[in-house]
Amino acid sequence: MMNNETNTSVVNAAHLPEHGPLDENGREIILTVKNLDITFGKGDNAVKAVKNANFHIYKGETFSLVGESGSGKTTIGRAVIRVNPCAAGEILYKGVKISGKISRTLDKEVIRNIQMVFQDPAASLNERATVDYIISEGLYNFHLFKNEADRVAKVEKIINEVGLLPEHLTRYPHEFSGGQRQRIGLARAAVMEPELIIADEPISALDVSIRAQVLNLMKKFQAERDVSYLFIAHDLSIVRFISDRIAVIYKGDIVEIAETGELFDYPMHPYTRSLISAIPIPDPILEKNKVLFTYDPSVHDYSEDKPELTDIGNGHFVYGNKKEIEEYKALRAKNEPIKSITILQPGEERPAAPQVERSYDDEFINAPVHDTGSKWYVFLSFLLPLLGFIAAAVFKRKKHYRNYKACKKGAIFGVCVLGAVLLLFGIFLLLAVI
Repeated sequence: MMNNETNTSVVNAAHLPEHGPLDENGREIILTVKNLDITFGKGDNAVKAVKNANFHIYKGETFSLVGESGSGKTTIGRAVIRVNPCAAGEILYKGVKISGKISRTLDKEVIRNIQMVFQDPAASLNERATVDYIISEGLYNFHLFKNEADRVAKVEKIINEVGLLPEHLTRYPHEFSGGQRQRIGLARAAVMEPELIIADEPISALDVSIRAQVLNLMKKFQAERDVSYLFIAHDLSIVRFISDRIAVIYKGDIVEIAETGELFDYPMHPYTRSLISAIPIPDPILEKNKVLFTYDPSVHDYSEDKPELTDIGNGHFVYGNKKEIEEYKALRAKNEPIKSITILQPGEERPAAPQVERSYDDEFINAPVHDTGSKWYVFLSFLLPLLGFIAAAVFKRKKHYRNYKACKKGAIFGVCVLGAVLLLFGIFLLLAVI
């Protein structure tokens, strides 16, 4: 292990080292996310999308982030490539801090070494550029070829490796299917020869028959190039196939981290069990009689004993308070696989699903595009309080909660100011009469 002085010098280095730090087992750590908070908005509209996230990714492994929509998976991925700013904590690549302000030279090295494959293969490709230019853009920007012949050779090699043909290079993205576009996106990332690829739900927009091809292609690149993946998904059945370790995230909190086999055999956190129970069963009769395990956040009492991510053994981390952690440890010590799926027997009644209340944070994270909470709503509601209250009621009904709070805030402030003016006018009028 490195001492504090050495560690500080590495964290603040101007260039990326050839190798990252080693853990106690001698494995190279390529990426570290430490106490990461990410917040969107300010004041009343502020939403903490990621809360105190901690994990690391080893060289050559696939580390997956799994959770429902709006849980913060993509937010973390975009923070790693320096798109989303960090409110607190830090991100280290090979032991060097890459979050916050860094030198231009280090920024270029980060871009060169960390690439991203996006969820939407259509929106992530420039429709006006040929496939040749799309794949070559990174090579041009970083001058990663000796001459034109070398560039062409690299592009043709990578296009063959992803299962496309050299004649496809002169075509445009709209001439390809979704699976072919995603192959182009993967080729664009792989041609840079990065050490870490962030794959943000790369197969969710693809047909089921194409998904296995793209996953096999990613595994092929990993075996040949020793590349690491941060794989972002919401489907545990897909993640099970490709991952070495899995982190489950819920509303910005990482609630469980474990190796793939460990997580599926011993899911400790109830949210993880709910995700596993949602995996479809191929047998239609069993699927019809399956009882979903519904996660109810109210089962946790964190009013006094605050939770934290704790290692319960076997490299298995679970989010909970002291009481819960002791229960998880005792459950794991039994070494008995935990069933997350219940199949109803013939004639057995289906239990009623618990009612889970949604919070404003859920609505903010999954807010409609036009739910901006603009300051103009506050200003106009201040000038016309009655219309402001009406607009607030309409926005609340339409689940535009940012706009609702903006109109309500402006209207209340407007009523208070109008009331104060009328009160002062009344006092002056009374004094004038006296």
